[in-house]
Amino acid sequence: MKVKSLMDTKFLKIYPEYSIEYTAELMNKTKRFSTPVINKDEKLIGWINSIDIMVISDKSKPVSSIMSPVEDVILLNEEDPASDAVKKIVEYKVVSMPVLDSEKRIVGLVRNCDITKTLSKMYDIPVYNIFKSLMGELKGISWDELMESAAIVTKQTTGEEITGKEYEVRIKNSTFGQAIWSCGGLEKFFTGLIKIGEVAIARKVSCKNVIKK
Repeated sequence: MKVKSLMDTKFLKIYPEYSIEYTAELMNKTKRFSTPVINKDEKLIGWINSIDIMVISDKSKPVSSIMSPVEDVILLNEEDPASDAVKKIVEYKVVSMPVLDSEKRIVGLVRNCDITKTLSKMYDIPVYNIFKSLMGELKGISWDELMESAAIVTKQTTGEEITGKEYEVRIKNSTFGQAIWSCGGLEKFFTGLIKIGEVAIARKVSCKNVIKK
């Protein structure tokens, strides 16, 4: 996934000649607390926050007089990995960041809420779909064989006795987010998934060897 998949393209555009008062009105109307300042070529030249506006008494001045210069703005490129947006938001503790294209034109913004919404959607992915994808990668492994392997790994890791059919029912009623919490974290979830795949392959190979004999 790339940054352009996260960004909001319907952002507020502020031009340097706009007065601080007019800029404040636009930001309040659109519920934007930070916004880019651009020129007529859609190039980013600065950044303005609502706090910058609040401390200014003379709001008839142009917004260019109080904007942060582009050199001080944390930037993203639309082709950057989406993970870069998450890392920069955490590292620099910013609410939003402008996204530029290859021509240095601003094409969108990535906000905290955009990242949260995307992660929320990922958390809602059914675990059943993840296992279907895993089966597709494990050539020659049937769905029943995969479920039986999952039941074996469950017994090995938790001691719980469960059949393949029971495991199938369980994953049909759970989401990726729920699975992560129940496993104790993202790393443990994917470690378990890999182990299930390894067991499925090992059982398949063992079965073939028995048949040959």
